[in-house]
Parts: sequence; C-alpha cells; structure tokens
Amino acid sequence: MGKLDLITIVIIAANVIISYKGFNDYSFFEKYKFNVGGVQRGEKIRFFSAGFLHVDMQHLLFNMVSLYFFSSSVVSYLGVVGFLAVYIGSLLVGNLLSLYFHKNEYQYSAVGASGAVSGIIYSAILFRPDMSLYLFMIPVPIPAYLFGIGYLLYSIYGMKNKVGNIGHDAHFGGAIGGYFITLILAPGILQTNLLMVVLLALPIVLLFVMKKMGKI
Repeated sequence: MGKLDLITIVIIAANVIISYKGFNDYSFFEKYKFNVGGVQRGEKIRFFSAGFLHVDMQHLLFNMVSLYFFSSSVVSYLGVVGFLAVYIGSLLVGNLLSLYFHKNEYQYSAVGASGAVSGIIYSAILFRPDMSLYLFMIPVPIPAYLFGIGYLLYSIYGMKNKVGNIGHDAHFGGAIGGYFITLILAPGILQTNLLMVVLLALPIVLLFVMKKMGKI
C-alpha cells in the first residue's frame, strides 16, 4: 500500500493536467463535467471525462492521495489491465448510479475521480481485508473491511439526507463497480475471503432495498 506504480503515475498525471485545464477554462469544465441534461442530450463522453475534472486543488489532492495509498494493492493482484478495468469501470458505474438517482434533475452536475477511487479502495479491501487504515483524528488503526462497510453506510446516509455538496451516489456506485469487477476478475476471492465478500455486500443490498421501499 502506498507505492507509485507507472500506471498510477499516468492516471495521477492525467487527472492533474485535465483538472488544471478545467480550473482555468470555464467552457472546458462545463463541456466535460457530468451533467444530467447534457448526458440526456447524447453527450455520453461526460460519463468518462467528468472523472478527470475536479472542483479545486483540495478536491484533486484528496482523490489522488487516496489513489496513491490503495492502487498498488490492486495492481499487484490484478496487473495493469485489471487495475484499469476496475478504475475505469468504477468511474462509469459511479456516474451511471448518479444518473439513476438524478435522472429527473436536469441541472444536476458532478465532477471528480471519487467514483473510480472508491472502486480501487473497495477492490483493495477485497484483496487485503486484514490491512489496517489510519484515519485523521482516530489514534488507533481501523480494519479495512470495517472502513469499507462504514464508508458505504455513510454514503447511504449522505444520499438520503443530502449531506454536504458531495456526490455520495457516485462514491457508492464506484464502490459497487470495484466490488463486482474485482470478483469477476478474481473469483478465487469467493473461496479465500467469502465472509468479507458477504459483509461488504450488505450495504449494497441495503441501498437497493431502501430505494425499492422509497426510503431514498
């Protein structure tokens, strides 16, 4: 955890270059951000391009630091092609879930690599549920699987109560993408870490049950 593989450097560089362009070019930012109205007009590129734009430097830095800490675990288990499948697939699933929840809100917009990074985090946790994480303001290590479950439960809370100016649905969708793509690419996890697979699935099931019941 916390290793700069070449593919991680390439992705971080792409995010920095494209985000910096967006910081200084309003029309570029507006053209390529995720926007429900734009997508429904046929501008499908927004599903992908929005994942390389960020609101500001703090937003960009947070996502890239998170990617740095978790990417090496995924690369080591899945290789570069598998890593890219998880990263890009999670990015797209995150924005698809945003579209699903906001399809009637034509002005709804979002940017950021959070969905893709969430997918990488969830993938890393599936491979290394035993690893410990140190979070700000918490002096003791947190087991990775508890962080993963708590992260999605908080995302459900954020989606239900519209907490902050945060795309909680994209985060959640990215985690779903990382979860399922990882299991498809590495089905052996179902034998080696079945309990973790089941535990990490619980928030995903809860979200769609709540959606079905009209609670979110």
